[in-house]
Amino acid sequence: MASAIRKEGVSSGRVDMDTAQANFSDLHPSYDAHEALVAADRCYFCHDAPCITACPTSIDIPLFIRQIATGTPEAAAETILEQNILGGMCARVCPTETLCEEACVREAAEGKPVEIGRLQRHATDTLMSKDIHPFQRKSLTGRKIAVVGAGPSGLACAHRLAMHGHDVVIFEARSKGGGLNEFGIAAYKTTNDFAQRELDWLLQIGGIEIRYGHALGNSITLEQLRADYDAVFLGMGLAGVNALSLEGEDKENVEDAVAFIAELRQAQDVTALPVGRRVVIIGGGMTAIDAAVQSKLLGAEEVTVVYRRAQDAMPASGYEQDLAQKKGVRIVCNAAPVGIEGNGSLTGVTFAYTETVDGKLVTTDDTFTLPADQLFKAIGQTLAGAPADVVLEGGKIAVDGLGQTSVKGVWAGGDCASGGDDLTVTAVAEGRDAAENIHATLMGA
Repeated sequence: MASAIRKEGVSSGRVDMDTAQANFSDLHPSYDAHEALVAADRCYFCHDAPCITACPTSIDIPLFIRQIATGTPEAAAETILEQNILGGMCARVCPTETLCEEACVREAAEGKPVEIGRLQRHATDTLMSKDIHPFQRKSLTGRKIAVVGAGPSGLACAHRLAMHGHDVVIFEARSKGGGLNEFGIAAYKTTNDFAQRELDWLLQIGGIEIRYGHALGNSITLEQLRADYDAVFLGMGLAGVNALSLEGEDKENVEDAVAFIAELRQAQDVTALPVGRRVVIIGGGMTAIDAAVQSKLLGAEEVTVVYRRAQDAMPASGYEQDLAQKKGVRIVCNAAPVGIEGNGSLTGVTFAYTETVDGKLVTTDDTFTLPADQLFKAIGQTLAGAPADVVLEGGKIAVDGLGQTSVKGVWAGGDCASGGDDLTVTAVAEGRDAAENIHATLMGA
């Protein structure tokens, strides 16, 4: 392994298979039954539980933990899934440390919250392992709804509509469903093909058809969908990627972090994925952290995340930042890229230190260059292929509090819509709530 690590440039095979399997094993292994009981026993079962308020999907957390504590994890799972049909994935990837667990009374009193995320995973995994789908469709309504995008918001919307008795057709641009759950999350957070297993489980409700290889503005149009369906939900996420707008951005081994993460998630053999010896990632969100940690796990020697503002302003949570640093990732803040170096091949990235002057971020004349043979851009994603008919707000589809767009009969949610955080759990809530409003509108409630 040591000889492999010293490979120059961007190369595959920096770690052997055994090392890779260990590096990309489950970040937080499941509780066994006894561990779950012990963890559940720490809950105070608060009457006005702040953890519920902190959960974007408003799961009754004390109730499901009490159900685990009384030996009925399947009932706990149903409590979770009634509010969040993708509760299994959210238990793995949700930033609980800044949501429900940060609000936990135990966190305030002791600095150690109830491990709500792992308890949620225990419940949902128990139910799914028994191949139980606890929801059934109501009487068929004869209404048909089109959903664009098989990501978290689209799947949550489709499932809730199917439960209400509507038929749903999901149009998905890729060859697989799941959206960011499948393509955009670090491999060590969701192992054993969980995104696809959860998708297959969700479809057991019936009444949902997924048509792959169909992108809005390509093989389908909003005008066509409005004509053919009783309602339309847009949940296609953010397919575009922001550019650095620097000379040399087209050099070899200057890549989008989202593409790197997607390629890694789909790789049958991660050791075959090329990674640099010195890797630089520009950005401060979860995509930047996921790309950085996975570069390190693939055998990169030096991995540096560079963010333009102070570290406490990074979108990635403190927990994720700590995880990256424990894995050997260096985080450099208050620096913005000003140059991509190298004749032909990438050799480094030049940054200028930044300062905040009168509330505005400005670059200084003080610069430094980081040697790099691979550069990942993680400075945000943009909406691609938005229908011309809908009003945009801040580069996203404008929606009201019910998820309705400016076009009659068209709703939107998830990352492509304005208003919410770009989180799986928020996307689920928006898809679910839009489905309820679609149902009420169609049925004249």
